Amino acid sequence: MVTHYYRELLNFLARAVNNRDTAADLAQESYLRVLALQESGEAVAEPRALLYRTARNLLIDRHRRDAVRGQGAEADAGADDGVLEALAAPAALEPETAAMSAQAVQAMLAVIGELPLRCREAFILHKFDGLPQAKVAQQMGISLTMVERHIKNAMEACRRCQQQYDDAARKPSE
Repeated sequence: MVTHYYRELLNFLARAVNNRDTAADLAQESYLRVLALQESGEAVAEPRALLYRTARNLLIDRHRRDAVRGQGAEADAGADDGVLEALAAPAALEPETAAMSAQAVQAMLAVIGELPLRCREAFILHKFDGLPQAKVAQQMGISLTMVERHIKNAMEACRRCQQQYDDAARKPSE
C-alpha cells in the first residue's frame, strides 16, 4: 500500500501546506494510522480513500493547533479561511462515488454476463485477456469478421448499459 500511494499523497499534502517536510510528516502519520487500523483486524475496503481522509483530517487538526498557538497567522497570511475545506481527496475517492462506481461495474458485468455465449467469449478474450482479434478468431475457430461483429455487439451493449447508468445517476440530482 505504501509504494502505491505515497508519492500521490505526498504531493497532495505538499500542495496543501507548501512545505515538503511537513507534508512528509503528515503522510507518514496518515500511513501509520491506516496501518494501525488494518493491523487491528478491521477491514479497509478503500485504503486510498481512507489515506486521503486521514491526511485531510490531520491537515485540519494541524490548522486548528496552529490557530490556537497563534503560529498559523504568519503561514496563512493572505490565504482564505476556507482553504482546508476546499482540500479534498479526488472525487473518485469519495465514498458515494466509490459506491456508485461499484454499482456501475456490477451492472456492466451483468450486461456482459447476459451476452450470447460466443459474443461474450470473443469480447472477454479481446478486451480482458488482451488478445488481438486475429488470435481470438483463431482460438474460437471463427472468421475475423465474426469476431469483429461479436466485439461490436458487446461494446454496444456496454455503451447502452453505461448510458442507462449515467441517466439514472443524474436523475436524483436534478
